[in-house]
Amino acid sequence: MDRSVIRPADTYSPIYFLASLGAGGIAVTFFMFLMFWVPHPGQPVPVFEDITAAFGSGSLSLQIGIAVALFGIATFVFLNLKSLIWNLQSFSAFKKTEAYAKLRETNAEATVLAMPLALAMSVNALFIVGLVFVPQLWSVVEYLFPMALVAFAAIGVLAFRMIGAFLGRVLSKGGVFDVTAHNSFAQLLPAFSIAMVGVGFAAPAAMSTSASTVAVALMLSTFFGVAAILYTVIAATTAFASMLQHGTARESGPTLMIIVPIVTVLGILFLRQSHGLHVAFDAHTQAGDTMIFLARLLSVQVVFLLLGAVVMMRQGYFTDFVMGAKTSPGSYALVCPAVALSVMLHFFVNKGLVGAGAIEKFGIAYWGVTGIAIAAQIVAIALVLRLNRQHFTRRAAPAAAVPAE
Repeated sequence: MDRSVIRPADTYSPIYFLASLGAGGIAVTFFMFLMFWVPHPGQPVPVFEDITAAFGSGSLSLQIGIAVALFGIATFVFLNLKSLIWNLQSFSAFKKTEAYAKLRETNAEATVLAMPLALAMSVNALFIVGLVFVPQLWSVVEYLFPMALVAFAAIGVLAFRMIGAFLGRVLSKGGVFDVTAHNSFAQLLPAFSIAMVGVGFAAPAAMSTSASTVAVALMLSTFFGVAAILYTVIAATTAFASMLQHGTARESGPTLMIIVPIVTVLGILFLRQSHGLHVAFDAHTQAGDTMIFLARLLSVQVVFLLLGAVVMMRQGYFTDFVMGAKTSPGSYALVCPAVALSVMLHFFVNKGLVGAGAIEKFGIAYWGVTGIAIAAQIVAIALVLRLNRQHFTRRAAPAAAVPAE
């Protein structure tokens, strides 16, 4: 290829699956508008009929909100699937190269877990598309839940096979894992991947009316949720020790915030499980307990957002890799915390504060917190558009590319 028209993305890394993940996550942030602003009696999520009824009889502000949500979902699910297809094709070609063989011999082998992570997000995104754009979907949804469980099971098997290959290599003999290069949270990507599969499994637990389907979803989501927690704790503890000794790898700075999306995904998983236990098995959770549970999760997220921001600002990461001319596939990891914070704030204000009666829905305090969620959403959108332009626009000269750790 003529280097005068090369794109940074032409030097492929599995981390580019995060471009698909980020777009899918933004689609979820738009679904939050419908989830909490559109009445949906009779089912736990809004469907096509609820949305059309609300648009037809709602206020102008609600109509604008619905229109923005539908446009956002359609646009970013399209970008999600477009990026996923490109990544699958590129990854297939990448597997035949010497660079892939070398990747499989280093700590960076864990980056291949970005593939099942993106696949699980796309399944969730397609389900959202079905809910909001397909009439009468809810009438056949009980037939779709087993299909969803099978899809997530296949992705889960893929994820565990990849994790097994990586851990089998590094734990079966010593000296193959570079501890000095473990100075970031990049090794938490496998935990994020299996957490995303887990929250997918939890969806039927929250939505199905079949006790058998709910029970299966509860068991599978519990397994993946627990596995994600264990992996997160172990990988984060060892990584932090390495960072204290060697400093944080500059190009992997965004991974310091990976705890934020992991917490959001696991938080939604537990909320879905709680709803399923309530509906199918008469197990009750008090509104005040939900509020403080979400407040604790949000507190963890703020701590790691501050940690990541401090380190990356000290290292000049934003100046070079976001606003500057340098590029790193790992920059797409910045989208995930913004998306995750936005989604968590929507749940906190609606399921937490409003649910417990602490604030009034659509009051001043409500819009104050929701405004922060929307601001985080806008940041995520701006990052995706900026990074896509940086990485996928052909340039007159090759950009300085930094390999993903």
